[in-house]
Amino acid sequence: MPDIDIKRAHDLGLAAARAAADRMADDLRRKFGLSGDWRGNTLHFERPGITGKLEVAEAAVHITATLGFLMKAMKPSIEKAVMGELDRLVAPRPATGAKKLATKPSAKPVTPKTGSKPRR
Repeated sequence: MPDIDIKRAHDLGLAAARAAADRMADDLRRKFGLSGDWRGNTLHFERPGITGKLEVAEAAVHITATLGFLMKAMKPSIEKAVMGELDRLVAPRPATGAKKLATKPSAKPVTPKTGSKPRR
């Protein structure tokens, strides 16, 4: 069972998601000294204390990693870095040219109706 297991949906399509995964892998390579190779649409990566893979699909990316004993202490910072990279690279982009819809206040304010008189 992996120590890190993160999935993110995206709307990039396979080619753009793979390009984003390449950029992310480059950044994580610099930060954590990871090396890896692509086998199909899966990037297998490793370094002493970490082994894992990044699977890229048409509508999602999935990262799993197993941490060695000493690296488990760094799990929160590793997860934070990976999630930040994923959010930055595959987060849905807002539609361009979309207009913000204005909300109109209701014509009449709604007030609660009470049919009883207060008791004395």
